Amino acid sequence: MNEELIRRINELARKAKSPAGLTKEEAEEREALRKDYIRAFRENLRSQLERIDIQNEDGTVTSVKERHDQKYNKSELEA
Repeated sequence: MNEELIRRINELARKAKSPAGLTKEEAEEREALRKDYIRAFRENLRSQLERIDIQNEDGTVTSVKERHDQKYNKSELEA
């Protein structure tokens, strides 16, 4: 997400709180920008989490992604 898009989201948020409010087009733009922001945030968070390694009590190292995949596959097999 670049700074200009964040600036536009904030601008629309301020305008929404003002007595003038948002036009229908601005409200739709704000919703689309919010969805893009949330998507980018989630992708960034997922990327960060996938790079984290966990050291187990026995000294082995497992990545968060591997642990998630193991848990997901296990619960999928049980269903």
